[in-house]
Amino acid sequence: MIASPDFPLVTPNRSAAENDAPLTAEVDAMASRASRAQEAFESWNDDRIDALLHDLADAFADAAEELAIATVAETGMGSVLDKTFKNQFASLGVYASFAGKPGQGTLTVDAARQVAEVASPVGVVFGVVPVTNPVATAMFKTLIALKGRNALILSFHRRALGVAERTVAIVQGVLEAHRAPLDLVQWVRRAGGRATTTKLMSHPLVSMILATGGTGLVKAAYSSGTPAIGVGPGNAPVLICPDADLDEAARAIVQSKTFDNGLICGAEHNLVVDQRVVQPFLLALTLEGAAVLTGEEERRFFATAVDAGSQSIRGEWIGQTAASIAAGAGIERPYPIRLLIVRAGLEYLEGVYAGEKLAPFLSLFTVAGEDEGLALCRTLLRHVGAGHTAIIHTASPERVDRFARAIPAGRILVNSPAAQGCCGMTTGLECSLTLGCGTFGGNSTTDNVTFRHLLNIKRVAYGRAS
Repeated sequence: MIASPDFPLVTPNRSAAENDAPLTAEVDAMASRASRAQEAFESWNDDRIDALLHDLADAFADAAEELAIATVAETGMGSVLDKTFKNQFASLGVYASFAGKPGQGTLTVDAARQVAEVASPVGVVFGVVPVTNPVATAMFKTLIALKGRNALILSFHRRALGVAERTVAIVQGVLEAHRAPLDLVQWVRRAGGRATTTKLMSHPLVSMILATGGTGLVKAAYSSGTPAIGVGPGNAPVLICPDADLDEAARAIVQSKTFDNGLICGAEHNLVVDQRVVQPFLLALTLEGAAVLTGEEERRFFATAVDAGSQSIRGEWIGQTAASIAAGAGIERPYPIRLLIVRAGLEYLEGVYAGEKLAPFLSLFTVAGEDEGLALCRTLLRHVGAGHTAIIHTASPERVDRFARAIPAGRILVNSPAAQGCCGMTTGLECSLTLGCGTFGGNSTTDNVTFRHLLNIKRVAYGRAS
């Protein structure tokens, strides 16, 4: 297990072990109930499971706004309107993406090779849920786990335990209506339950971990000894080429980076703009409601919103509106401010302006041509966010191909808002709220994670005459 500020470890001693006995018994009981429920659920066929998931998605969608209001009230982050939309996507959108697809038995048959793929569930899945997107992530993990005939134990951030209870209560109601085992979906009820999380990660009855959270948490999942799918941070660079539709690019970027007040890690974080189009692009951004900060405004913004020691956004500004951050820093415009943009030079490549920003502000770097732009995008991803997402705005297929080959990101988006495109809202990518970063980012996959990642897929291969 790896220690980190996100996931501290305590050296065990005899008295700690004795005090730990009730927690161990509680975790053992939870995992045992989940295992028994999964064994009973494994006999359900796809039609019966899809009927359950259809009603579960509908129930989530019906409560989408109520849960969004409760989430913003409890966590103090994000937008009710956008969280409502996200909850609807995580329920109805995700369900629609796999409804009718097989989750068991024979998945595919390759007649030429005489090889068939046959699916089995992985068993009990342990899902860690972040404070930034607690309800939507829990909805998504519930749907994909049950689609694969798995049981699920959810662990929510301590700042989201209220909405956790309401979300799982919806699940329990639908499970009961369909006469499914109620222990199929459970959640860790302890506030500050890191010790419970640690025990569940390494419990012998837990077959798979879906870890969404900070770097320390993901490392702990991978170090637990249990197979894990973890996802890394985002820090998407956006290359604005000379042939880009600047108005459309500006519209997409503002639409994306203001969504849920900038809490989507796959949104744009750094604009890399060809110097030949930087002035008209800045105008296009301004017309969409962005405020490009002057030098003095940038200094006030930094003093207000940035923790100089950690070089990160102060916690009280994460997931807040650009207008509220601007007001706090004394920044004004004659129009409603939707997004804040800091013009950054290469001297900023080690600080907050080059990193992940979970708030509606972006850094803008100017480059002299495509070679310099590609190099800077790679540098930014090496700093933070390798493997996650990168975006290019261009009309040239050749530029897209060169960008895709050069950039270490699992998702290369073309002329799309990133927050919506990376999870499959505005692109043909798989609908998902868990986005792998591959070995670029220390993850096991670059995929948009779906129910297929929670299956053991066996290959049945027939002997062929030599």
